[in-house]
Amino acid sequence: MTAPALARTPAKGPVDPRLWKYSRSARGYLLATVGLSTVVTLCIIVGALTIGRILAGVITDPAARTVSAWTAELAVLAGAMVVRVLATGAQSRYAHRSASRVVAELEIEVLTAATRFEPRELDAEREELAVVVTRAIGGLRAYLTGYLPALVLTVIVTPLVLLVILIQDVTSAVIIAVTLPLIPIFMILIGLLTKGRAAATLTTMTRLSTQLLDLLAGLPTLRALRREHGPAARIRALGDAHRRTTMRALKVAFLSSMVLELLATLCVALVAVGIGLRLVFGEMTLEAGIIALILAPEVYFPLRAVGTQFHAAEDGVEAADRAFRVLDRRTAQRSGGRTVDAESADIELDGLTVASRDGAAPAGLTALCRAGTITVLTGANGAGKSTALHAILGVATPSGGVVRIGGVPVAGLDLEQWWAQVAWLPQRPVLIPGTIYENVTLHGVPDADALHAASRAAGFEEVLRDHPEGWDTRVGQGGVGLSLGELQRLALTRTFVSDAAVMLLDEPTAHLDSANEKTVLQAVRGAADRGVTVIMVGHRRSVLHAGDRIVEVSGSAPAELDHV
Repeated sequence: MTAPALARTPAKGPVDPRLWKYSRSARGYLLATVGLSTVVTLCIIVGALTIGRILAGVITDPAARTVSAWTAELAVLAGAMVVRVLATGAQSRYAHRSASRVVAELEIEVLTAATRFEPRELDAEREELAVVVTRAIGGLRAYLTGYLPALVLTVIVTPLVLLVILIQDVTSAVIIAVTLPLIPIFMILIGLLTKGRAAATLTTMTRLSTQLLDLLAGLPTLRALRREHGPAARIRALGDAHRRTTMRALKVAFLSSMVLELLATLCVALVAVGIGLRLVFGEMTLEAGIIALILAPEVYFPLRAVGTQFHAAEDGVEAADRAFRVLDRRTAQRSGGRTVDAESADIELDGLTVASRDGAAPAGLTALCRAGTITVLTGANGAGKSTALHAILGVATPSGGVVRIGGVPVAGLDLEQWWAQVAWLPQRPVLIPGTIYENVTLHGVPDADALHAASRAAGFEEVLRDHPEGWDTRVGQGGVGLSLGELQRLALTRTFVSDAAVMLLDEPTAHLDSANEKTVLQAVRGAADRGVTVIMVGHRRSVLHAGDRIVEVSGSAPAELDHV
């Protein structure tokens, strides 16, 4: 059954534990951040205590107003400052390196998980996955380099520094303890105001990216029909929507940072006024007042940093959350341990049913595809013909029925061993950037005679004549540089050059004229005569006449008709 689409799950808290589960580098980075933050905290405390001691002594004791009187304290202060600078620099340097590694690991994990999706499920989520992997998840760097260190500092610095202030001056500690919760309260209020805006930004970016990719893919056709300017208004509207959502998020980020800075400044000022008044009336020592005054901003700083960095990291966190939902759904590759010799083996579809969003396609498909014959699957669009081929390959899980290869269920087969015996031509053949020869020999290098015979059978020799560089002609991603008919013939050549015992052809004559179609169907007949089991999806009358058996595929129980 098709898995549900990517839906928003409840929040996991400030730190999603799935980050440590799926990224080894993230776990090491967290430990390093905790260690370095602890060092920074100790340096802050040591520096404040030393400064308080020196200033109080210099102000209250005229005899101590020489550098030699404070040599040890100054050395400790200098050491604390140097260690703090080095620890902060190391944390920042390590954060950027680790962030790049974490993002790369998550991208690879998501891509690996996506390759295990069933084809129908992948088609439904292809655009969102592409945006998450190629662009959105990169925003996680701001989370790792800014938000996470600030969060760790809040957990370590704030309580330790507040404890030191409590030891030095109870009144200042009470004032800080009372005012400190105001910052997270305002952060929560701002968070409620911006709730869902990161998701909205990512959604509009996904929609815009999808529209642009579709437009670029169909631009040659639109230009041929003189309608290339038709989608301009829609693309402009999507761009404006993305700009508006981004600007709203930026405005709130700037305003919230200003509010948090102002609030923290007022809180520190309140502590400073209290210290000043009590010093005037002699109710506290100067050293304790100086230490409390130096440490007070350090208590508020981590919380201010968390609020400031939150908006910068929100887009990346949203993208990472979607990536984690993909990884949470990851299942082990369905592969048994049994092997089968596909040569002369019949393929049996026994009540095959595959659930879809609109019911079942196919539903109750029963057919026997004998070795050395051509079986044609036909029916309405969306009836499940391509899905039936996916079930035979073992990349689609039936919700009912079973597929057997030589009497062995596909679910129990060693899929790698089974795939090695199958030549599959999908509706959208996969081509890699490179030469035509590299694409034809993608699964192995045949001898020259076999390659020549395959190209002649697919009508590809005509394509080679039209390109001066022949086999060395370079094509781009997805076959850029070739027409649809040329691309189809290239894919057919790659299929025919295989010595596989089973041939699965999904609309093999699509984009071909009648002469090339006749040549291809003759080659398919020749393969069947050699004993190859051929299962072909088609609608054209010529394709149906080429079959030995026709199977009608539909949402209801299909009827199997012997070819006349």
